[in-house]
Amino acid sequence: MAQRAIREYDGKAIFARHWEKYFSGFHYGFKSVLVTSGAELKAKAEEHGFEWLKQEPLVAKPDMLFGKRGKNDLVLFRVEKPGDVTLDDAAAWIDEKMSHDVTLLSGQHGRLTHFIVEPFTPHTQDQEYYISATTVGEDDVLYMSAEGGMEVEEGWDEKVNEVHIPINMSDADMEHAIKANVPTDIPAQNKAAFTSFAIAFFKFYRDLNFAYLEINPIVMLANNEMAILDLVARLDDTAGFMMGDAWGDIEFPTAFGMEDQSPEEKAIAEADAKSGASLKLTILNPMGRIWTMVAGGGASVVYADTIADYAEATGGSVSDLANYGEYSGGPTTGETKFYADTLFDLMTRHKDPKGRDKILIIGGAIANFTDVAKTFTGIIQSFEEYAEKLKAHNTRIYVRRGGPNYEKGLKDIKEAADRLGLSIEVYGPETHVTDIVRMALEK
Repeated sequence: MAQRAIREYDGKAIFARHWEKYFSGFHYGFKSVLVTSGAELKAKAEEHGFEWLKQEPLVAKPDMLFGKRGKNDLVLFRVEKPGDVTLDDAAAWIDEKMSHDVTLLSGQHGRLTHFIVEPFTPHTQDQEYYISATTVGEDDVLYMSAEGGMEVEEGWDEKVNEVHIPINMSDADMEHAIKANVPTDIPAQNKAAFTSFAIAFFKFYRDLNFAYLEINPIVMLANNEMAILDLVARLDDTAGFMMGDAWGDIEFPTAFGMEDQSPEEKAIAEADAKSGASLKLTILNPMGRIWTMVAGGGASVVYADTIADYAEATGGSVSDLANYGEYSGGPTTGETKFYADTLFDLMTRHKDPKGRDKILIIGGAIANFTDVAKTFTGIIQSFEEYAEKLKAHNTRIYVRRGGPNYEKGLKDIKEAADRLGLSIEVYGPETHVTDIVRMALEK
């Protein structure tokens, strides 16, 4: 499957185009514009059907295929006065944000060019829910949570219910499986409506040939009014020949910051586009001595912050961190090996200028559905090819991982490293997620 990311605006437009067919019991008032400047936004407000831009409080944010916009301070939303953003405010904010380059927490760097502007939706936190669907192996998987918003990834195992739905499962069995797994902490008065929406959402995801579809959060208001606040979507590009009318005039934009990517970063981005998993790589300093291979976007942020703190506390600097990225979402053994090969090739090109050991941190929280043993097999295969180069750079390897088959994965990677003469320390979920950073940098 060739997955291609689309803008949030286009994803919502596809919902609006097919809403009555799939979600006829609910109402979605699609009000959204995609603009490239403050002037364009103001001009849009003069067009018929877009008077709401002058009449309603607004929310504005970049629409350029990257997440965590709130944590990157890239959402125009006034906490102290919710709903107090005017058309002039939004236009001025857009012009200011696109006037200079931006560096994200992920390390991605570039100029903001596209923004989505929508009405502000008054609501309470208990009206926010999470729902997504993707392909894992041969099955589709639906994820549901009674808690939406930026923090849903924290405590994923406790907060999110997942339903594996084989391709050949009947509609009746699919509906039964979803009903049986609706989160129990959804308020009783909303459970029936949420269940109906979840079933319709999955049918919509599958029929429209999405490879990944996430709403976080979906807000359930009175009278079955629904508000899609944030949306992430990828389409199965192999189905494009038969989905033209259903998708509409869709754009597959280049990912933010990709224009200035190195060949290795582009290779990983291309692998990511063809995969059901998430493969990301940003080179921060090719001469850096601390390299990371982290499973999960949230974990990547935590590791990067921790490495920066410890590096400075132990006499180094933030520039010691060589890269930022993730491999997650159930990558295959081959995909993991390709990612590891790319990383190990980069980290063994240059000796540390100060003659220090290289450090490789293979970290992550507790996997949701990634088979740790399968991905570690890919890393082991890469060890086999790069062992001598890694040893030539006095590479010290620290591993911390949990999740499905983690015991076998940790055992296999330790035995392989010992056999190859690599310096390695291996830890499971009993060790704090970032303790290996302290161990590596204090040594």
